[in-house]
Amino acid sequence: MPNKVFVVGVGMTKFEKPGRRMNDDGSAWDYPDMAREAGTKALADAGIDYSEVQQAYVGYVYGESTSGQRAVYELGLTGIPVVNVNNNCSTGSTALFLAAQAVRGGSVDCALALGFEKMQPGSLTATYSDREMPMVKHITALSEISEFGMPPAPWMFGAAGREHMKEYGTTPEHFAKIGYKNHKHSVNNPYAQFQDEYTLQEILDAREIYAPLTKLQCSPTSDGSGAAILASEAFVDKHGLAGQAVEIVGQAMTTDFESTFSERTAKAIIGYDMNVAAAQSVYEQSGLGPSDFQVIELHDCFSANELLLYEALGLCAPGEAPSLIDADQTTYGGRWVVNPSGGLISKGHPLGATGLAQCSELTWQLRGQADKRQVEGVSAALQHNIGLGGAAVVTAYRRAER
Repeated sequence: MPNKVFVVGVGMTKFEKPGRRMNDDGSAWDYPDMAREAGTKALADAGIDYSEVQQAYVGYVYGESTSGQRAVYELGLTGIPVVNVNNNCSTGSTALFLAAQAVRGGSVDCALALGFEKMQPGSLTATYSDREMPMVKHITALSEISEFGMPPAPWMFGAAGREHMKEYGTTPEHFAKIGYKNHKHSVNNPYAQFQDEYTLQEILDAREIYAPLTKLQCSPTSDGSGAAILASEAFVDKHGLAGQAVEIVGQAMTTDFESTFSERTAKAIIGYDMNVAAAQSVYEQSGLGPSDFQVIELHDCFSANELLLYEALGLCAPGEAPSLIDADQTTYGGRWVVNPSGGLISKGHPLGATGLAQCSELTWQLRGQADKRQVEGVSAALQHNIGLGGAAVVTAYRRAER
């Protein structure tokens, strides 16, 4: 039987506008500083020393090789294996997936998943121009069914939103309501890059990026870091951590299927089938279904993606997401609270840290430590994170049995 896996410590930095934060000595806030802050918080939360960590999985997208080593060297120099992880926007969750796999398989009793990103302002750009771009296949497929737009990311997700509008009668207001909700949630999150509330009309009237998406429905580039300490049941028992442990009861990663390209739909190209398959695998592993979760952190890189995820994760049937939104079923007082942190749209999106920030939020929710964001009666939580090119990671959490 595989070992049980528990989250016993989490930590994150506040997410910041790129280049905005400075250290106390006036130097630029760099990725080792971010990693030290998030990692130290996670270790302190677990009540352990770094010397007890047996492996580390460190995620980032923009950085030189072995930046993961440089980052964790801020926590200690113990000679453990350090694995550098890069999986686009799902990088943080991929590090979490690998750390959990090491514990589940019995290779280690304690592992660190850490992610960070130091980004440039503005839209994402390519780093290398002298070689094949990983997403050429996706962009080419979408350009055959949708007029090409720039920047590529809002075009791709915006095209999927337009497709939903055409097929089901979804309106721009439905997407704007998601932006409204997530900005409203962020007001209570001290870790969020933006903590401003807007009216629905302000969301609609913001600068258009790619219709139906306006600026206030798009996640910003960000600097920041997140970390999680994962442990086996034996480690939890030895250190008396049952009172704060949160069990990972299901986890799956998927990559693109043939249908990504053969279906000739925008939603398939941005990962809909990956999301469905990962979610279904997690439901089967955990014995939980969508109705068993009270709180969900999902990948709202754009409001269009959150709307499609309501359907992909099985919160409703295809085409029914607008009704779910109109009935306020994804906020406080509704059936689920989705992105209580403010999501990527308000909290920010430092690519390597995003998945671990989601893990942190859900751990706090399950412990009852989310302060003004706390959802009532949380017994199970669901996480979704995706990177185009592509990889989707879905994780189910439940309070550990005392």
